[in-house]
Amino acid sequence: MCSIAGFYNSSENYIKKQEYCSSLLTVMNNHLKHRGPDAQEFVVLPKCCMAHTRLSIRDLKTGNQPMMKSVCGNQIYIVYNGEIYNSDELKTELISLGYEFSTTSDTEVLLHAFIHFGPDFIERVNGIFAFSIYDTANETIYLYRDHFGIKPLYYTTAGDDTLIFASEMKALFQYPGIIPTIDRDGLCQIFGIGPSKIPGSGVFKNILEVKPGHYIKMSKYGSKDITYYRIKSTPHTDSYEETIEKTAYLVKDSITRQIVSDVPVCTFLSGGIDSSIVSSICSGCLKAKGVRLDTFSFDFTDNSKYFKSNSFQPEQDRPYVELMCDYLNTKHTYLTCNMEDMADMLYESVISRDLPTMADVDSSLLYFCKQVANTHKVVLTGECADEIFGGYPWFYREELVNSHTFPWMKDISPRLDILKNELTEYLNLPEYIENLYASIVSEINMLPEETPIQRNRRKIGYINIRMFMQTLLDRMDRTSMYSGLEARVPFADPRIVDYVFNVPWEYKFRNNTEKSLLREAMRGYVPDEILFRKKSPYPKSYNPLYEEILCKRMKDVLHNGNGKLLELLDIPAIEEFLESPKDYGKPWFGQLMAGPQMIAYLIQIDYWITKYNIRLEL
Repeated sequence: MCSIAGFYNSSENYIKKQEYCSSLLTVMNNHLKHRGPDAQEFVVLPKCCMAHTRLSIRDLKTGNQPMMKSVCGNQIYIVYNGEIYNSDELKTELISLGYEFSTTSDTEVLLHAFIHFGPDFIERVNGIFAFSIYDTANETIYLYRDHFGIKPLYYTTAGDDTLIFASEMKALFQYPGIIPTIDRDGLCQIFGIGPSKIPGSGVFKNILEVKPGHYIKMSKYGSKDITYYRIKSTPHTDSYEETIEKTAYLVKDSITRQIVSDVPVCTFLSGGIDSSIVSSICSGCLKAKGVRLDTFSFDFTDNSKYFKSNSFQPEQDRPYVELMCDYLNTKHTYLTCNMEDMADMLYESVISRDLPTMADVDSSLLYFCKQVANTHKVVLTGECADEIFGGYPWFYREELVNSHTFPWMKDISPRLDILKNELTEYLNLPEYIENLYASIVSEINMLPEETPIQRNRRKIGYINIRMFMQTLLDRMDRTSMYSGLEARVPFADPRIVDYVFNVPWEYKFRNNTEKSLLREAMRGYVPDEILFRKKSPYPKSYNPLYEEILCKRMKDVLHNGNGKLLELLDIPAIEEFLESPKDYGKPWFGQLMAGPQMIAYLIQIDYWITKYNIRLEL
C-alpha cells in the first residue's frame, strides 16, 4: 500500500523546469510518506509529473514505482496505491496473450491490462485501489478509484487548467495557489452531515475526489468522468438454501484472496461476528501453511468499571474475544488506550483525514493502528458487513426504515443547537439534507414489483453503502495508513455487495435476527455463542475522566479558540451544554457519537481551522 501524487497540463513542458517540479513532487511525497515509508520516487515528463511513496507488501525487491512500459515507442506510466485480488487470473490471461512480466507485482498486471484492453480494463479488476496512468503518445492521463472508495484519490485544478491529484488533500495544498477554503457547501457538510461527506466531494472548495466506481480521463481535448461500476437492482431468484450457499462461498473466497502478501498478515478481533469470521478463515488458511495467526483487540482503561449497557452497545466484548482466541489458538494482543491519549489523538486524527473526524472513534483507532503497525504491515478487518448484510437498527426498526432521511442522523437538533441563529438560517441544514437524500436515492433503479416497504429497505441499503459505509472506509484507511498499516476489508468485495444487495429482506432477517443470512452462511466457522450474539459496535469509553478532559479543553476553545469558529457558534448554548449531563444513549451520528463526541467534534473543528489556516467564504 502506498500513496500517489502528481500534476498534468497538456500545454506545459515540465522538462524545462525539471528542478522546480522535482522539488514540488518531493514536498508532496513528504506529506504522504506516512502511507509509504519504505521508498519515495517520482518522474518528470513533458506534460505530466508523477510521484509515489511505497509501503512494501508484495514484490519487495522489484515493485518500485512509478512503473513504465514501452509499447512501439510509446511510454505508459503508472503510480498505484492498492491491492488487486484477482491479479493471478488477470496475469494468467495476459501471459496467454503473449505478455511477459519482469516483476511479481500487481502494478505490472494493471499496466499490461491497460495496454491490452484499453481504459475500460478496470471493469475486469477486483481490489482496493487508487491509481493514475499516463499515456505519453496521446498525452492523456487517467485517474482510477475502486468500486466503493476504499482507497482515496483527490484532485483539483489550478487556474491554468493544471490537474493536480493526490491520495490525501494535504498534498494538494502544497501546490502553489491551492488554498484551503470552506464555503457555504463546506459548512453544510461539516455541521449538517459531518463526519460524513458528499460522495465525490473533498469538502474544501474546488477539491474533489474521484467517485467510487469511476475514472477520470483528461487530455488536451478536455476531461471526462466515466462510471465503470454502479450498484444495480435485480430480481433475486435463488432459493434461501442456495442464497446461504452462495453467500458462504463469496465470503470465504473474498477473505482467502485478501490474505495474499509477501509480509505477515494479522486481523482485528473484537469478539463480534464479523471480525470473528474474518479471523477464523484467515486462521484456517495460515494453519495449512504452518503459520499461527496474530490477532489484536482494543479497549479502554477501566472500561469494565465504567461500562454502561445501552440499546446500541448491550455488552462488553472482552469475554467473546477470549472465547474466539481459544477457539482459533491465535497469538493475541490486547491493546488498551487511556483517556489522555485518546483525547490527544483527536488532533492527529484531523491531520490523518484533513477533516474533522468521528471524534474518539477515529482517534482511538488511530492510536491502536499505530501500535499494530509496530509489528505488522497488513491487517484484515470485519468492516462493512453491517452495511451490506443489514446489521444496523435502521434496517429493521419501522420508524427508521420509513424515516425518508439518513437514519443514522435522524435527529439533527443537536447540530442546530450549537450554531448561531443567523448561521442556521443561512445554511438551512434541513433543506440541504433533504435535497442530498433525494439526490442519492434518485440513483437507485427500483424494481416495479417491489412494495413500498421493500423500496424503503432498498433505499436504506443503498444510502448506507453510498454514505455511511464510505465514512467508515475513510476512517479505516486514514487511521491505518497514517502509520503505514494496510487495512483490508474483505466484506466490501463488489461480488458480495452486488449479490447481497438484491437478496430479499426476509432472507437477511430471519427469526427477528439481524444479519441472519451471514450467521447461517458461516455456521461451523465461529462458535454459536459468538455467531448468534447481539451486535455490538466498535468499543467506546464510558470513563467520566474522558468527558472531564473534553469539557476542560472545550472551555479553553471558547475562551482562546479560533475566532473564525467562535463566530459561528452559539457560545451560551455550548456553555450550558458543557455543564449538563451528557447522554450516551442518543447518538447524533451513527451509534457511538453522543454528547461527549459532540464536544470532541467541536474541538477538532477548532483545531482544523487553525492548523490548515482555512479561509472561510460566507
